[in-house]
Amino acid sequence: MRSMDSVNNLEVAKLARTWGKELQIELIAGLGGLKRKIIINTVRKPGPELIDPKIKHMPGAIHLLSRTGISDFNKLTDSKKQKILRALFSLDIPCLITQRGLLPSKNLRDKCEKRKVPLFTTKLPEQKLISLLNKILQYQIIPFTTTHGVLMEILELGVLILGKSGIGKSENALDLINRGSKLISDDVVEIRKSVSGELFGNGPERIKHLMEIRGVGIINIKDLFGRASVMDTKRINMVIELAQWDLDTEYDRLGIDKNTYNIMGVELPYLLIPVRSGRNTATIIEVAARNQLLKLRGAHSTEKILE
Repeated sequence: MRSMDSVNNLEVAKLARTWGKELQIELIAGLGGLKRKIIINTVRKPGPELIDPKIKHMPGAIHLLSRTGISDFNKLTDSKKQKILRALFSLDIPCLITQRGLLPSKNLRDKCEKRKVPLFTTKLPEQKLISLLNKILQYQIIPFTTTHGVLMEILELGVLILGKSGIGKSENALDLINRGSKLISDDVVEIRKSVSGELFGNGPERIKHLMEIRGVGIINIKDLFGRASVMDTKRINMVIELAQWDLDTEYDRLGIDKNTYNIMGVELPYLLIPVRSGRNTATIIEVAARNQLLKLRGAHSTEKILE
């Protein structure tokens, strides 16, 4: 599998542009820092410890300045404020947010302007803001990888089909679509790992719902088969790899082996399906998905035979 593991980040400018109205945020300082990157997918909320320079703040995270923190900070002398601000701004903080009505001190606003750290105010209640921000960040900033393959929904299971170029991944996917399965992505699959450890796949926007069939060209599955034939994203439940039949390879004939495929630390059920002339590979893939569905429901055909 050719892949590239990485972690998304979110530019402050994109956060403000895309979700600014929903978050009800307004920039009051630090305009020059809108290209800063948010790399932590949870909001950091320093409380009274904002006034303690020994407290380690989380670099790369949005910092929400609480009512208590702002109130305590504003009561300090200018020299103490400067000491705290030096400690706070020594870290790579992408932006600061405070609630409207909690006016940050001039020292803080000036420091944000000088260090180019965006400072926002918001009308939203604190808990609602935190909940909404975390929801946005946990989808935007998560580990991801890309792989060459086809992701399908087969019998409600997310099935990632892998194999070398020319093995027939797209052709078998097309056959499965004719039988009622749904396409998520062909050729390139972007896989993201959720906070709960589940893997979700989707296709790049530029090739969304497109499929390349040799001899035909590029086709639009949604246009050809209708909206019900495609999905934008799907949790991945199993991996099936297609490989050319090799006489020297001993394949699992009883289904005893419980092989897994590791993607970003998550082990998924894995099957290697040999391909050769005369085998209806699409049917085998569908049966494999149906069998996996039965296993999830506690029905194991092989175990019954061996009892």
